[in-house]
Amino acid sequence: MFRDRVDAGRRLGELLKARRLGSVVVVGLPRGGVPVAFEVAREIGAPLDVIVVRKLGVPSQPEVAMGAIGEGGVRVVDREIVATARVSDAVLAGVEQMERAELERRLALFRKVRPRVSLFERTVIVVDDGIATGSTARAACLVAVASGAARVILAAPVAPRSVVEELSEVVDEVVCLETPDMFVAVGKWYADFDQTRDEEVVDILRRSVEMSARDEDVAKGQGLSRGRQATE
Repeated sequence: MFRDRVDAGRRLGELLKARRLGSVVVVGLPRGGVPVAFEVAREIGAPLDVIVVRKLGVPSQPEVAMGAIGEGGVRVVDREIVATARVSDAVLAGVEQMERAELERRLALFRKVRPRVSLFERTVIVVDDGIATGSTARAACLVAVASGAARVILAAPVAPRSVVEELSEVVDEVVCLETPDMFVAVGKWYADFDQTRDEEVVDILRRSVEMSARDEDVAKGQGLSRGRQATE
C-alpha cells in the first residue's frame, strides 16, 4: 500500500492539509514515526518535534505490548494482557525499569538536536508509521495532554479498525489512511519497511530545525519589506 515511510507521510500530510487546524505542532514517535511525521509537518507547514515513548513487551512475547511509558512520567498498563500472560508485578517492574533506561537515553540524544517544542494550548498531531495494539500511541497522546495540548489528533498511515475505535475514545480525533479489519503487522503495508536508526532520527530533527529557522528568516524578511513599502 505504501512505498516507504516518506510516501506514507506525504499522503497523510495531504489528507491533513485540507483541514483547518489552527496552531499546530507535529510530533513523531521515534524511531519509525519520525520520517512519516517529517513529511506531514512539511506538507502542512508546522514545526516538528518528538514524543519519546517505549513499549512494555511481554517477556515471553516482546512484540505483544502489555503497556507503555512516556516522558513526563506517563505510564499505560493493559491489565488484561498482563493477567492473560501471567506477568507478575515484579516482572512488570523489571521490564519498565529496562525500558525507562532506554527512554532516558533517547531523550538525551534527541533533545541535543531539538529542544522540546511547547505543546501548550496547541493542536498536537501525534504521528506514527502504523498502529498495532495502540499502547504506545495511547501513551504518546497522554504525554501531549499532560503537556497542555488544546487538541490531540492521532495520525497514522494504517491501523486496525478496532484499535482506531478504541483510541477515538482517548483523543479528539484519529486520522488513518487505511483501517483494515484483517490486520497482521504494520510492515505488511509497506514495500520498504527497513528499521529507522537513531542517526536518521537525529538527522531528520536537525533538518527540521534548520527548515524552521529558514522559514522564520523568510517571514521576518517579508515583514520588513512590507514595512518599508508602507512608509514609502
